[in-house]
Amino acid sequence: MGFSGRTVGELVRERWGDHRPGLWFEGRVVSHHQVAAGAAARAALLAELLPPGAEPHVGVLLDNTPEYPLWLSAAALAGAAVAGINPTRRGPELARDILHTECRVLVTERTHLPLLDGLELPGVRVLVTDTDAYADLLKAYEGARPDTGGAGPDSRFLLLFTSGSTGAPKAAICTQGRIAAAGRSLVDHFGVREDDTHYICMPMFHGNAVIADWAPALAAGAGIALRRRFSASGFLPDVRACGATYFTYVGRAVQYLLATPARPDDGDNPLRRGFGTEAGAVDAAAFEKRFGARLVEGYGSSEGGAAIQRTPGTPAGAIGRAAPADDLAVIDPRTRRECPPAVFAEDGRLLNGTDAIGELVNRGASPFEGYWRNPDADAARRRGGNPSPGRVGEGEGEGEAGKTGEGDGWYWTGDLFYRDADGFLYFAGRTDDRLRVDSENLAAAMIENILARYGDAAAVAVYAVPDPVAGDQVMATLALTEGARFDPSAFAAFLLDQPDLGTKMAPRFLRIAERMPVTATNKIHRVGLRREGFRCPDPVWWRPKGEREYRPLTATDLDGLLSRYRARGREELLTR
Repeated sequence: MGFSGRTVGELVRERWGDHRPGLWFEGRVVSHHQVAAGAAARAALLAELLPPGAEPHVGVLLDNTPEYPLWLSAAALAGAAVAGINPTRRGPELARDILHTECRVLVTERTHLPLLDGLELPGVRVLVTDTDAYADLLKAYEGARPDTGGAGPDSRFLLLFTSGSTGAPKAAICTQGRIAAAGRSLVDHFGVREDDTHYICMPMFHGNAVIADWAPALAAGAGIALRRRFSASGFLPDVRACGATYFTYVGRAVQYLLATPARPDDGDNPLRRGFGTEAGAVDAAAFEKRFGARLVEGYGSSEGGAAIQRTPGTPAGAIGRAAPADDLAVIDPRTRRECPPAVFAEDGRLLNGTDAIGELVNRGASPFEGYWRNPDADAARRRGGNPSPGRVGEGEGEGEAGKTGEGDGWYWTGDLFYRDADGFLYFAGRTDDRLRVDSENLAAAMIENILARYGDAAAVAVYAVPDPVAGDQVMATLALTEGARFDPSAFAAFLLDQPDLGTKMAPRFLRIAERMPVTATNKIHRVGLRREGFRCPDPVWWRPKGEREYRPLTATDLDGLLSRYRARGREELLTR
């Protein structure tokens, strides 16, 4: 899908001559004009450094310092693409990310130089931003003016690495036109003004910070403020110091903010709105009550394949409805038919989860622009949607999935959702977060929402571990509140009191962790939790089949369990 209209480079160039405050960082402020001038100098330097015929790709391995938006802006002017390099990657994996995206220039800082020790990076020029050598390089280009050259809406601008939960991370392609359009859309949706300040505390190698925070600020001519790395304790002092009115979040960032000691003056701050994912309705309400800013939950991805917008009247627990340009449906991947609407009990419990939960699919014209050098991943995301032969049933050919004919090119998000009768969509987890217990499909996110009510739970993660015979068993990790001790009797009683906890949802295994393991973007590290399973360094409690209360998983218990897996040839599944 091509984009027409504005480019990111044009938006950068428009800030030339704008002497209002444009960027705040650790108490220092530079103007929009200074940002545009710095971007022009870096664009000119990049043009000199790129070998003839090389892909115009620059890797950025930085914390959220001013150099990050400067290089984003420089790439836009030069018609180049930025590959955000995740500093939590190590060794061969880190080298793979840099080489896969064909970066001939890598921009980093001294604190990250040890990550590059011993890596084979042939043909890659490394620039270290906080050195005299780097400053000397830029001096020759100080008089450069911003010029977008031949960059257009279809010029590659970002190579955003997605989660590597099912293999090596994939680099999603984002063009200048898509990022400019996304920024403009958020400006219109949230009423972003020139005098706003967007606080960027999520890592800028992640799409959330660039697409949902930096891009709308650029499109509106608003200022930005940077936090080198997210800090819950530093959040409110930063917001007050820079006058932030808007921020974005992902994963457990909001929970970390709520866990800081409350003060009577917490509401005395300029914030109006936060935008992100995975805060949850309860925490969003608590955040607004304490800090006076409304959190808006949205749904999107680096790939841009589908978007959900929150609208007035969105029910509690729902994300919203499909964005106007998208034709979203909840599809059963096996039959490729639309799942029936969700049915709720009076207390809000989902009564038909097995039937109603499916994968969210965009049947319309998707903005997905593909992955860099990964045709197999492209094909997995964009594939046909014909109902399966022999599964059509009554009224042959009349199913929702058959409405659009062939369905070729549908965008499959990899996320589980269910939809109510009014078209509101509810998130139910990733497709790899689906559990199959005793032939019943369960969504991890739904079980997590129930377990999160436990009074001593600071954080909850639910995931599948293989059953010794077939399918899965439910495992949960609980991070307890400060000073709390796990009480197996109290937890068992809590489960009995939950009216929406189905008979197969109760965890078989419980891992009690001091702190929930998270990724660099504050998302729960589910891959690591699944891989370790019940053979982990933390205490594990379990409830053997037929028993009512949880008891510690002993070495003898573990030996007995492993023998059962071994007898069925399923032991190797425990390490996947």
